Amino acid sequence: MNPTVIFTTIFLVFIFLGIRIIFEYKRALKFRFGRYVKTLNPGFRWIIPIVETIQIVDIRVITINIESQEVMTEDNVPSSIDGVVFFRIVDPEKAVLEVEEYHFAITQLSQAALRDVCGKVELDTILSKREEMGQNIKAIVEVATKEWGIEIIDVKIKDIQLPQNMKRMMANQAEAERSRRARIILAEAEDQAAGMLLDAGRKIDKSPSAIKLRLYQTLSNIAAEKNSTILFPFPEEVLPRNTKKGEDH
Repeated sequence: MNPTVIFTTIFLVFIFLGIRIIFEYKRALKFRFGRYVKTLNPGFRWIIPIVETIQIVDIRVITINIESQEVMTEDNVPSSIDGVVFFRIVDPEKAVLEVEEYHFAITQLSQAALRDVCGKVELDTILSKREEMGQNIKAIVEVATKEWGIEIIDVKIKDIQLPQNMKRMMANQAEAERSRRARIILAEAEDQAAGMLLDAGRKIDKSPSAIKLRLYQTLSNIAAEKNSTILFPFPEEVLPRNTKKGEDH
């Protein structure tokens, strides 16, 4: 075989083995004989086969679940709490060189922070202030991750599992609260109705004509039934009448 053909084939294979394509949402750390050289940007790149290697790092937002943690709250209520962490790599070099497995490290930090934060507050605080709890966990985790070139975007508490007896107690408490509010609303409505009736009575007392009109209206309502007999224990003339000032009574 022609030596030139052999050399050309080996050269082409050598060139082909060194070709790398880096996507826009990734970065590549190049190592030469195990020593870090530089970070490669997206696009067509070539490295020296065998001599050089690369490690790909994804710089998109990454999500890690915080597994359910058994937490004893400040008011001694056992609960299982899980969450989720959103983070992004801002310095690929530090993320690879400063920590062995940043996924695992962030997971462990988040679990410890969740137990620490939720264990220092009462259950009602966790239930009503999930956003605040997430921000407190984030503040603890990002202290370490900043040194690794990682930005913690957000931490969310997803679910809180309570013992069955505690769920029943909370349901009874909620039912009692709804009943209390309903009674208060009913009492306020009755108070307003009584006040309006009192005002109406005072207005009628000030006008004898209004009393007669009210009487006629009542008679009209009774007569609508067509099955009643109406008896007057006194003549209609004895009802109060409007009198002019200075007129004899």
